[in-house]
Amino acid sequence: MSQPPATADRTDDSYLDRLRTHLATTSRRRLALYAVFVLLAAFYLSPLEAGIMTSFKTNDAFAHTVPFMPPGPGGFTTSPWGTAFDTLLSGLENSIILAVPAAILSAFLGSIAAYGLTNLEWRGQVPVVLLFVAGIFIPYQAVLVPLSRLFAIVNTKELLAPLWGLPLMHAYYASLINLIITHTAYGIPITMLLFRSYYKNFSDEMLEAARLDGANAFTIYRRIILPLSLPMFAVTLIYQFTQVWNDLLFALVIIPSGSGQAAVVTLALNQLTGGMVQSFNTQMAGAFVAALPTLLVYIFFGEQFAKGVAGEA
Repeated sequence: MSQPPATADRTDDSYLDRLRTHLATTSRRRLALYAVFVLLAAFYLSPLEAGIMTSFKTNDAFAHTVPFMPPGPGGFTTSPWGTAFDTLLSGLENSIILAVPAAILSAFLGSIAAYGLTNLEWRGQVPVVLLFVAGIFIPYQAVLVPLSRLFAIVNTKELLAPLWGLPLMHAYYASLINLIITHTAYGIPITMLLFRSYYKNFSDEMLEAARLDGANAFTIYRRIILPLSLPMFAVTLIYQFTQVWNDLLFALVIIPSGSGQAAVVTLALNQLTGGMVQSFNTQMAGAFVAALPTLLVYIFFGEQFAKGVAGEA
């Protein structure tokens, strides 16, 4: 029986050697890349881990341990979380009353504005779009004095006086209504711009077919545009909810200093600062309690948020 040429064996061995070398090099590069990712993740998450560890430590354990280390024997406690939750409960309720309608209204009005400025043709669209874009760049500080003067003249508490006698209604809600109006107006420009970029990807033939079938502008929005806008609604709602929830500047200006009942969670956090002795464990627990609603919003609407960012209908 004839034997295969020796050169063929050498060629096969050379190919296998190159393949092994390539795989080994690729594995080393991949391991190095993963190691870099792990180090970066540990670096950026270390403040979060230190905050969590601090929130479960007693004051004595905090004073005698490194912030990111566990409490140790006898140093573990959950009382800071209970104290933080009890202190922030009213602020959490007020922030929910504020953030939910403000996010929904600004997203809905931004969607309608984007539809009128994108899928409908009328004279003067470009200047109106430019005005909306300019509204995004107006800093909060530039409108603080006009806002305070406006709500000093327009007394929401007196205008809505008949509502305060209804069940579950309180007079201090007037300050929250002023905040809802402010955040809604301030959020419309950015939500309009987000929806407009989203609506530009819609098929003109689809909308034209609806017009040929006799659908007016309102029907097209209600039956075609609005159902297809759910992913972008998730994006704008999450964005606006986060912005409104974390706001402190407008709350400081619009909510009266003596109205503790109307304080939102960002104002209520100030009650955890303590006096001469700082309770860092309670402050850390309060920070996590205040951040929990925004985290839950991202968890529950994360899939729709990803679709909206990717431009998927």
